[in-house]
Amino acid sequence: MGKVADLHVHTNISDSTFSPEKVIELAKLKDLDAIAITDHDTCAAIAPAIRLAKHTGVEIIPGVELTAEFDDDEIHMLGYFIDWQNEAFIKKLKELCRVREERAKEILRRLNEQGMDLQYDELMQIAGPGTGSIGRLHIANFLYRKGKVASIREAFTKYIGNDSSAYVKKFKLSPKEASDMIKAVGGVSVLAHPKTISTETRPLEDTVKMLVDEGVQGIEVYHSDHNKSESSEFKELANEYDLLITGGSDCHGLGKKEVLLGKVKVPYELVEKLRQASRLTI
Repeated sequence: MGKVADLHVHTNISDSTFSPEKVIELAKLKDLDAIAITDHDTCAAIAPAIRLAKHTGVEIIPGVELTAEFDDDEIHMLGYFIDWQNEAFIKKLKELCRVREERAKEILRRLNEQGMDLQYDELMQIAGPGTGSIGRLHIANFLYRKGKVASIREAFTKYIGNDSSAYVKKFKLSPKEASDMIKAVGGVSVLAHPKTISTETRPLEDTVKMLVDEGVQGIEVYHSDHNKSESSEFKELANEYDLLITGGSDCHGLGKKEVLLGKVKVPYELVEKLRQASRLTI
């Protein structure tokens, strides 16, 4: 087998339970040649990941995952080969993280209105002192550890999932704004896990076409939640709209039902195509 990569990995700087060191250790164990660090709204894990991976042979691809809204649907956008040290970009990400904090506090307020006693300081203690980007997975884990739900999944379905009783929308970032943010720092914008996009109001193909018009350059064809049939469908869309193809596990450490790192391995040639599409010289 040739070189392989996992292009969708989170650390405990956002909503994974794994430190950058643990991620690198597992990547080596899973025989991955490259991984993309794609934390939500933060690039704070990239520097330590690059430093830790220096003597392991694991390449670190600098990335990020942004959340956009499109006609009330939540769209996740991955950015690859970004200039993660760009000051204006970092400033914008910090603002997004500040809004995340406000959102988390509002979710807790709504949960407390339903008879719970949940404190933000305790949430942050459970999330970890290094967490720079608080998200719903942190709150789901908080609910589980407090004995309010029987599982992480129940936290989402009953309380904090879309349209659930304590759901709060995020800062409204359009797909074009997200794509432009990524492109402004030399990155390549990719639609993440298309399976999660609602098809109630329009076919997925129509949404993809609109996102392409908004500047999206690729689509995550391979993902831990995609079956073979779905991946084939997304690959056809990629070919139809001349989109770059990516794939990744979307690993969140122990934050989901299993450790996903390395579950999705894509050929390194896809990394090369992303690199070629980027303005950066890595």
